[in-house]
Amino acid sequence: MRIFIDKQSPKAFHALVQTSEAVRAVAAEAGLDRIAVELINLRVSQLNGCAYCLDIHTRAAVRAGESAQRLGVLAAWRDTEVFTPVERATLALAEATTDPTDAVAQQSAYEAARQVLTDDQISAAIWAAVTINAFNRVSILSKHPVRANEST
Repeated sequence: MRIFIDKQSPKAFHALVQTSEAVRAVAAEAGLDRIAVELINLRVSQLNGCAYCLDIHTRAAVRAGESAQRLGVLAAWRDTEVFTPVERATLALAEATTDPTDAVAQQSAYEAARQVLTDDQISAAIWAAVTINAFNRVSILSKHPVRANEST
């Protein structure tokens, strides 16, 4: 059985939670709405295979007003027309942040982002991706369980 590192080291986890709260505030101040942030959280969690974070952030996205259609096609967002230019730019940045070894994707994402996002929005999107990547590692390495919801 694995250690739940968030429970084993609560001070470190609390610092990560505080960082996440600060990033959410920065995103809102920059003009990125909650849905854009949740799309980042979901896409990064898809790439990392974090079931626990996918569960949490799918529910958060629905509460924020996200549609089932967009949630269903998020993994193939480039092949759809359902995401706004701002969302597409933040998703590309999120993917580039999650795989920092792909310099071409990073450059392409950054160039595309410069066309539709402010510097504050670019920074907020990258911070959102950095933060959810950290939470993914905590949950994956702790093997946090996903249990059935009463409403599902």
